[in-house]
Amino acid sequence: MICQVSLFTLKPEVTADRLEEMMWTTRAILLKIREVLHLNVGKRIKISDPWHWFVSIEAESLDKLAILQDDPHYYKFLLEVVHRSVETQQVMVFEMEPRKDVRYS
Repeated sequence: MICQVSLFTLKPEVTADRLEEMMWTTRAILLKIREVLHLNVGKRIKISDPWHWFVSIEAESLDKLAILQDDPHYYKFLLEVVHRSVETQQVMVFEMEPRKDVRYS
């Protein structure tokens, strides 16, 4: 099982209402993709934390993650949510199964 965690900082002009809209839009768009097994979206609680919000996507394997990222809904998410409102991002991918050799993820 693979988990992709994306951390985002927002452009200064993004309001709290826009962030709420982004969270709902992200859920609505990404949950249409068959390869998405689990999705988490959240906003920061502490103002001192460097990242404003995150998206966590779980997929069965790296191959399924690649298929997911080629899906038109994923591109829609990037265009409507990320490119419009995100200033910086960091994306990390993790293997979630203990003892599984990451070469075979």
